Amino acid sequence: MPKMKTNSGAKKRFKLTGTGKIKRKHAYHSHILTKKTKKQKRNLAYTGLVDKADEKRIKKLLCV
Repeated sequence: MPKMKTNSGAKKRFKLTGTGKIKRKHAYHSHILTKKTKKQKRNLAYTGLVDKADEKRIKKLLCV
């Protein structure tokens, strides 16, 4: 059987942590930033973790 290919879109969007969780970036932080508050932009800048319900699906895309 051939090797599984990693999904290119997922490869660019997600990173694995040392403990096996998946890091992600927040949406709404790329454009139209003038109307957003400093607090909102600051909180969007930090990375988040993928929800437990979606982890299995994303790990499949990443071939982990």
